[in-house]
Amino acid sequence: MIMRGVDKVNLKKWRIIAILFCLVVGTLLHFTYRWSSENVLIGGFSAVNESTWEHLKLAFFPMFSVAIVGYFLFDERINNYWKANAVGIMVVISFITVFFYTYTGIIGNNYLIIDIGTFMIAVILGENITYNIMKKNKISAETSYVGIIGILLICFILFTYYPPQINYFKDPITNTYGIKI
Repeated sequence: MIMRGVDKVNLKKWRIIAILFCLVVGTLLHFTYRWSSENVLIGGFSAVNESTWEHLKLAFFPMFSVAIVGYFLFDERINNYWKANAVGIMVVISFITVFFYTYTGIIGNNYLIIDIGTFMIAVILGENITYNIMKKNKISAETSYVGIIGILLICFILFTYYPPQINYFKDPITNTYGIKI
């Protein structure tokens, strides 16, 4: 049995819901910091500027939320649950970063429509990979993957308030970094 007590159809439906949730919530997270009158707590999980790092939050936090909710919905009935989610998140973060810097390096400029398309493709790709890993028979140790997600969570929050002073964290419009607290 591939998944202990979980129908593949239900899991596939959950992954489709996850994609839609991540696309909608990720888009909203681009604006929530500003909508909250720049509340520093909201900034911990929302984009606080136009840096590449801050835009990765738009994918990470919705995917992390889906992983938490899915864990309680499916309990431990899915093989490789945390591995699948950690790999899916890492694929999304990597895809967005690599694609953004590759295309802007070639063209010399970024374009909003390409950035939005990149986000959408990355989320769909990441959730598809998550689903495919969950379908595998081979069960792997989950502890290290929970750790990867935990480290990412800490980094996203910490680097909002204490960002390294490198271009990855720098807002290209204002030339600032993160939130001053």
